[in-house]
Amino acid sequence: MDSKSPSYRKTYTPEQLQVYYERIKLPQDLRDKNVSRIARTKEGLLFLSTLQKYQLAAVPFENLDLHYSTHHSITLDPEHLFHKIVERNNGRGGYCMENSGLFATVLRSLGFDIMTTGARVNEAIEPVSAKEGWAGPRYGGWNHMIILVAIEGMKYLVDVGNGSTGSVSPLPLIHAEISQNIGPQEKRLVYESIPDLTDSSQKFWIYQHRNATDLPWIPTYCFQETEFLHNDYTVMNYYTSTNRASFFTFHVICTKLIMEDGVIVGNVTLFNGEVKKRILGKTTVLAILTSEAERIEALEKYFGLRLSRAEREGIKGMVTEI
Repeated sequence: MDSKSPSYRKTYTPEQLQVYYERIKLPQDLRDKNVSRIARTKEGLLFLSTLQKYQLAAVPFENLDLHYSTHHSITLDPEHLFHKIVERNNGRGGYCMENSGLFATVLRSLGFDIMTTGARVNEAIEPVSAKEGWAGPRYGGWNHMIILVAIEGMKYLVDVGNGSTGSVSPLPLIHAEISQNIGPQEKRLVYESIPDLTDSSQKFWIYQHRNATDLPWIPTYCFQETEFLHNDYTVMNYYTSTNRASFFTFHVICTKLIMEDGVIVGNVTLFNGEVKKRILGKTTVLAILTSEAERIEALEKYFGLRLSRAEREGIKGMVTEI
């Protein structure tokens, strides 16, 4: 670690990186690559894209610590994240600040030129959008973490913490350039103002997706190119994990992307008491869960996620208990 870097910008050791590679099942021929030599080249971009896909397919987006634990809290320390997601090897992941926090530390350890920043998630991808009388797309406060990676003069958006609506590959910061995401789903970034600002000349990068070319673009989140500090995420994490207005506190969520032959083709998602699978735009209901025993079983069956007895007991008395 650079002696001039803040203490929270930790790096993982080469030994830890090998354990991480095993956790995400990275192909063996890539595990001994000298990534620091290529990290700022087009070859490094290819490695980054591969690494992102394998993390997305191995590490679920989930908020289970807020429901299935003795402490009902989220910790963002890089060593804690490594232990929880990698070392325990029980299928666990985390929500955006956990998964992206882990991935950012991995990328920094490999020699990539990165910074992290906050994003404002749009209500359009949250459960509130399905309610009758929803007023329409609006952005919340800073409640999401993304990574910006600089390679050969271009910055790329990298996101491993947005479930099934995020970009599954590095996305260059280019206005209105459309590319494929998962199956028929398309993605793009636009650079423009957002609603509710008093100064409409202030612009943001807005990540959008649509599930087919004949459907409207859905605003997913917006961000600027301002580096966030660890203390910023501490504030964001506290609100997101404790405030009753945060849907993470009253919904149980687990999403894992599905990769076939090196291509992300869909996802399997548990939302409260239902499990769905979406492959190349087609959705199938896999299970309707009517008890905690069924949900625990579903987490292991569909996600390979195993909770300890203490974690399973932690949901007793919670509003999210089935």
